[in-house]
Amino acid sequence: MPAPATPHTRLGLSAQLLLLLLTALATGLACHQQPAHDATFPWRSLQLLQAMAPSPTQPCHHQEQPPLFPDTLLHITHPQQAAATALRILQHLFHTLSSPSTPQHWHNHPRQQLLNGLQHRIQRLQHCLPHNATLFPGQGPRNPLLTINKYFRHIHHFLRAHNHSACAWDHVRLEARLCFQHVHNLTRTGRT
Repeated sequence: MPAPATPHTRLGLSAQLLLLLLTALATGLACHQQPAHDATFPWRSLQLLQAMAPSPTQPCHHQEQPPLFPDTLLHITHPQQAAATALRILQHLFHTLSSPSTPQHWHNHPRQQLLNGLQHRIQRLQHCLPHNATLFPGQGPRNPLLTINKYFRHIHHFLRAHNHSACAWDHVRLEARLCFQHVHNLTRTGRT
């Protein structure tokens, strides 16, 4: 038989519950209140993409175009799913742009700044999402996680098919620009 609750044990339990509630509330507020550098993240990323990768000196003529950003990801309206989708896209961008096969003529300093910004943003999204956050199937026939993975698999296939050429990387850089714009829209959805 459990011991009867004393005023001290009830107070201790109440204090613990209050502490848990306040911690969750503080974390939630911190994730919904956007620091100034987070508001400029997509636009700063676009500037760094431009600065790190000058356009190729020769015209690029590929018979195969790089994959297009999946429009099914543009219609995500659930805030947690939007944030999880943005996180997964940023993780793939980081993996792709940190590849040792990036063109030699890309400027390293802006590239490192971009990778640092990506890493910071990834960590922030990971911190703000619940540990059990998953990408659940959308209303359409595709699971966003599978769609993102397939999109980036196609990007890597495109690079391999074109021997990681400067022109192929330029196409990928342009796709990365679109990704940053879409991530901006997804993170705005996540804050509503």
